[in-house]
Amino acid sequence: MDSILLFDDPAIRGSLLPFTFTRPVGDIRVGILKMAEKWELITRSTVSYLTQDYLQAKFPRKSGNALAINGAWLPDSQSLGILKALTPNQALYSGKTLIATYIGETEKNLSGVKGKEVIQMEATPSLLLKTWNIFQYNGAEIRKDFELVTKGRKSVSINDPHTKLYSSQNIFVEEGAVIRAAVLNADGGPIYIGKNSEIQEGSLIRGPFALCDSSTVNMGAKIKGDTTIGPHSKVGGEVSNSVILGYSNKGHDGFLGNSVIGEWCNMGADTNTSNLKNNYSPVKLWDYTVGNYSNTGLQFCGLMMGDHAKCGINTMFNTGTVVGVGTNVFGPGFPRKFIPSFAWGGEEGFSTFLFPKFLETAKAVVARRGLELGIEEQNILRAIFELSRNYRIWETTP
Repeated sequence: MDSILLFDDPAIRGSLLPFTFTRPVGDIRVGILKMAEKWELITRSTVSYLTQDYLQAKFPRKSGNALAINGAWLPDSQSLGILKALTPNQALYSGKTLIATYIGETEKNLSGVKGKEVIQMEATPSLLLKTWNIFQYNGAEIRKDFELVTKGRKSVSINDPHTKLYSSQNIFVEEGAVIRAAVLNADGGPIYIGKNSEIQEGSLIRGPFALCDSSTVNMGAKIKGDTTIGPHSKVGGEVSNSVILGYSNKGHDGFLGNSVIGEWCNMGADTNTSNLKNNYSPVKLWDYTVGNYSNTGLQFCGLMMGDHAKCGINTMFNTGTVVGVGTNVFGPGFPRKFIPSFAWGGEEGFSTFLFPKFLETAKAVVARRGLELGIEEQNILRAIFELSRNYRIWETTP
């Protein structure tokens, strides 16, 4: 099969902000793997991106002809067969949503799709359409990815005498992982433990659960099902049906539920998220596409936190809160339910986290992982600072 080009559907990308401020749709992690990694395993092809101009330097498109696939499509066992049946003069749709088509080496967009034969998918594909779909679909995606990642492979044995396993056949441990005096219950779904990760003493974990490479579950943590901890992260306290995309810390006590946390985030000790309203009514969430709150239809929905966001100790997030990129939240009480990117403050009000000061902090945070905040990444963050300016209403309010 030709190389795969995951494209950002403009009708979908905005609904996945703030996470798509810093990455293409296809770079979002749902389950164990990112969307692009799922496609790589299923098609055994190289994957690149067709995304926003300011992101393209970090997420380049590989040269040559490619099969362009909607980056929001969560593939399954039928996907490969569907794509193999597609010819270069056809465009695959689900309703009005373009799912896949072939694109030439010199084509910079999908305008050529208009002249192609339209093929409608018989089955409705699973698409990541809203931010809350990330945690909503996570349990099912862990199950699918577990089969992909572990097929034909043998788990490393867990030899610690003080660790208790339930349904051990549904537990897979990669090389270098360390597990001590923990309870792993895979009765309700698989548990995947990534390379060089660590589960410390007294941790209680229920599947479906994924702990990605070089991440740590701290002592006494209580992790409920449908949860993913991305690579190079630390987690403690109580976590339920949530996704931490990677390189982030929620190392202390406090509750995180039905939430998505971006990369390079840090949650102060005893940070808590509400995921259920007192009147049990459906949760409304800030929608960047309409500039207002939209009804999720969900009874349980917690926090959506963009990359490089931080919150201080004892922070309390209300049900259905959206925090933008590069934001620093602190202070008593509940902050507002939509906090734009590069905001600094809390319940008592916000000012702008000026970009030079933010960049200084971001470089220090990345350096703690032994990495460097590259020029491409800095340019992306600088572009987001400008793109998000209109949301920081205090900058224009006299």
